Amino acid sequence: MFFGATGDLAYKQIFPALQAMIRRGHFDMPILGVARSAKDLDGLRARAHESIEKHGGVDSRAFAALSAKLQYVNGDYGSQETFHQLRKALGGASRPLYYLAIPPDLFATVAQGLAKADCDKGARVVVEKPFGRDLASAQALNRTLRKSFPESAIFRIDHYLGKEPVQNLLYFRFANSFLEPIWNNNYIQSVQVTMAETLGVEGRGSFYEEVGAIRDVVQNHMLEVVALLTMEAHCETRSNGPFELCGRSLLAMSSAVSFVATEMSGVSLRIRGWRHSPRSSCISTHGDGRAFHSTFELVSECL
Repeated sequence: MFFGATGDLAYKQIFPALQAMIRRGHFDMPILGVARSAKDLDGLRARAHESIEKHGGVDSRAFAALSAKLQYVNGDYGSQETFHQLRKALGGASRPLYYLAIPPDLFATVAQGLAKADCDKGARVVVEKPFGRDLASAQALNRTLRKSFPESAIFRIDHYLGKEPVQNLLYFRFANSFLEPIWNNNYIQSVQVTMAETLGVEGRGSFYEEVGAIRDVVQNHMLEVVALLTMEAHCETRSNGPFELCGRSLLAMSSAVSFVATEMSGVSLRIRGWRHSPRSSCISTHGDGRAFHSTFELVSECL
């Protein structure tokens, strides 16, 4: 089940991914979408078809299976009646998975609504980024989620990490033995990572008004790429080893925020460790002269 079934993330990512999983035989369960924009189930199916047609192409057989699995609950997330409808739609489902593809200010509202309608028993919840506006709000959101879900049932994710080019950074670094001896400040003068977008804010105006570019892509997407580029080799047998190593890289960074102009803002980073230069790395966001079109760039200099 996913909240935000008519939203931007569902349109660009979720519906195409669902069709792909069904086509490959990796998905065989009901799909329940929750939103307030689509009038009815036929309206949601039409949006799903438009989404998939624009992002990868429609496979008639897989889409027919997707349409058959798709259900819809229309309602406002702030109304408890929406969650009562949801409870009826769940029927005897014993292990529901809730994917919150919604604006971050609604995470707590939906979690509380699920709990009040008794929809949280045996359930798991997937929360998209950004997770809070700062440390205090992130801790408050954690407390809200943990009232209804055990820690093992809470998944805080960033869909960006599922992209193949991002995953390939690990293979590029650690599956090529010639790189390790030279992946340090003695040999590398500069590393530049650019995330370029020509897509405008379009239907995400309220989201950007609340979140902004820094929280949308810099403190998650870009810092995760930095961590993959700066982490040490994974030599542990535990499955969470790479995540701990990425965390250590982030902890080794100190930062100072600087705002150069209305079209550009940036975060300067200094990484402490033998591999890295005492010079600063820089993450910056630039406008390209057209409203809301941005390029995100990381520059890391080594001696």
